[in-house]
Amino acid sequence: MFSKNLRYYRLKKSMTKRELAEQLNITPMAISNYESGKRKPDMEILKRMANVLGVRVSDFLAVRNENLIFRHGEFRKNSSLSVTQQEYIRESVEEYFNRFMTIVEILGGDVLPDALVTNALELTGDCEKDAQFLRKHLNLAVDGPIHNLIETLENKGILIYACDIDNDKFSGMNGFINERPYIVINKNMSPERNRSTIVHELSHLMFRWPDNLEDNKIEEIATAISGAFLFPKNDAIRELGIRRTKISKDMLLVAEEYGISMFLLVKRAELLGIISSNLANKFYVLASSAGWRKNEPSRIENERPTLFEQLVYRAINEEEISIQKGAELLKIPYNEVVSHCCFSEG
Repeated sequence: MFSKNLRYYRLKKSMTKRELAEQLNITPMAISNYESGKRKPDMEILKRMANVLGVRVSDFLAVRNENLIFRHGEFRKNSSLSVTQQEYIRESVEEYFNRFMTIVEILGGDVLPDALVTNALELTGDCEKDAQFLRKHLNLAVDGPIHNLIETLENKGILIYACDIDNDKFSGMNGFINERPYIVINKNMSPERNRSTIVHELSHLMFRWPDNLEDNKIEEIATAISGAFLFPKNDAIRELGIRRTKISKDMLLVAEEYGISMFLLVKRAELLGIISSNLANKFYVLASSAGWRKNEPSRIENERPTLFEQLVYRAINEEEISIQKGAELLKIPYNEVVSHCCFSEG
């Protein structure tokens, strides 16, 4: 669908309709008409659009699945993202999952695990218990580290998309595609922050939130559940001890084991009474002065969604699609797809 593709690539380029129109020497109304589907540009304008936006003409003509119904979640109320950036994220989600669902349809819908039931859990008011209930809902052990959280959730039928947006004001969002839940994370965030964000968004999806609960309270509870989910109380006491009088480097090893930041580990230790608030505040001051509040060094391997790639390569090797079609779906060079498809002979 040309109109949706044009809108996606314009937003990806961070251009307003007016800015694109000025580059093309046409009116902003013309861009609006193109993006609404009321008009289509001639080939000359199409080529100029492709040149300005840094894409191929064929990218504008990529087919969109009109049977997909997207229900996007809300951005956090205190989000400072511009309207244009919010629109880009939504359009990016739809563009990605259109490609994703194309390969799912080719291979058959049963290649995806059944999605977990959402809005199924009642809040207890105790984040430790709520985190345990969330783990049980996912058929996970109630304690212990969770390795490769993204892979775990993909195997539970929850789709994950890592959005390439260079803005640390965006951490995550959730929603549904044909009633299947998805979670979006910021590709440029650290693995530790993305893990926390994923569970935060997972909490939004899986719990029933009272209508009379204020937004900031909802965010506070979801954040608390996320911390307790990733670093359960029993683990924290076993790994750190009942009481600590100082924050030491051995705690970095614990943070690495559980795939969490030191900020989260210290916050959990403070909330559980393992360390005093005074000691925790001293850490926050020192860590912030070292730039850790925004850029704490990552200590774990990057986790990324792999299900889409796996399905595309499967379709190629089962000759359901061509290598060229696989490259178009994954948006990577033909030779790179070839290198992932077959073992070398000899």
